Amino acid sequence: MKLYYDALSGHSHRVQLFLSLLGKPVEIVNVSLAAGEHKKSEFLKLNRFGQLPVLEENGAVLADSAAILVYLAKKFGHGAWLPEDALGAARVHRWLSVASGEIAYGPSAARLITLFGAKLNADEVIKRSHDILKLIDAELDGRQWIALDQPSIADVALYSYITAAPEGNVDISGYANVNAWLKRVEALPGFVPFARNAVGLRAAA
Repeated sequence: MKLYYDALSGHSHRVQLFLSLLGKPVEIVNVSLAAGEHKKSEFLKLNRFGQLPVLEENGAVLADSAAILVYLAKKFGHGAWLPEDALGAARVHRWLSVASGEIAYGPSAARLITLFGAKLNADEVIKRSHDILKLIDAELDGRQWIALDQPSIADVALYSYITAAPEGNVDISGYANVNAWLKRVEALPGFVPFARNAVGLRAAA
């Protein structure tokens, strides 16, 4: 199994994290976003969208982190990370959509400004970040995990950009339920941390 990856990418990290939680060995192929390697012709043969991550497994080439999480859960998760029943699966997919939507346009986008100098409105994306963090914090009230009574790929998909939100100047200290949930994810056997960068609120930490 081979994972095309950049350590700065939360999308890459969520796949790396899940592979580690599953105990699946993987060969890491570093693709530098900063150097634009994801837009070069060789990589575009793997993913014409020019996005990370990409997973090669048993002859299949898969792109999009949410799709890869679903594939890995179906193939190796034995029903533990993505339920087979319709209601459980729908609850997990709801939060995969949040990871691809509100998280991508909130905490992830805020971090793009500080890490890559993205030309985005910082006030707008920070506000969006707090809007979704408030919702997630409320959802976690009285719950251990976001979608089910056990960890699922929904938790994996949400984790990386939420823990890294301070790098985009999004203060998460006031979200007690979110911070307790982050610690629960970090306590899972096989957990691997997302690389920390001294930018945003972490610059002085």
